[in-house]
Amino acid sequence: MSNRNKRTRNELERLRLPELQARFREVVGETSRSPNRKFLIRRIEETLAARAEQPAAPESPPPAVDTPAEESAASDASAATATHVRGRFTSMSIEELQAKYLEAVGRATGSDDRRYLIWKIREAEKGRIPVGPRKTRERNGEPVDVKILPLRLEAEVVERMDEAWRTRGIKNRMEFFRRALGHYLSHLGAEEAAALFTNAGAASA
Repeated sequence: MSNRNKRTRNELERLRLPELQARFREVVGETSRSPNRKFLIRRIEETLAARAEQPAAPESPPPAVDTPAEESAASDASAATATHVRGRFTSMSIEELQAKYLEAVGRATGSDDRRYLIWKIREAEKGRIPVGPRKTRERNGEPVDVKILPLRLEAEVVERMDEAWRTRGIKNRMEFFRRALGHYLSHLGAEEAAALFTNAGAASA
């Protein structure tokens, strides 16, 4: 680990949990209520490292010498290009940026951080990041599409919930969620949907 990375790690570890969550939102562009400090720090460091690895923009070539008429036309064209490239996101709302994000990145986002959305759209357009739905693999090796569902809970609620499933021998929070969803779907009479959670839980065990 470089000295710079060590300083970053030390700074993050000194932050209180609310400050660390705020830093997570600022850097990653997503909101997280996770109380897991190691997870938050790791995601922040990964995002910063990914940004640091981006290649530097090439230097612009020296301007050509134009005649007055050519200079005027070139100036107009340059202004139009600059407006298109640099200002095309200026008038877009967060909802429009999220729609553009979906179009460019190939998956939806719940982020409302304007700078992050614009940065991610540009990275996708330049081919610097993977696009399309996130995929995982079942035990048979076949890739399947995965959707990340937003779930925001107060920290105290999460602590009480985690304490409850741990005392009943459940391995992790994901297993608890799968069991809970499958159980409630079964309660609703949706046995086929409930079976999907049972099978998924068995496959990931």
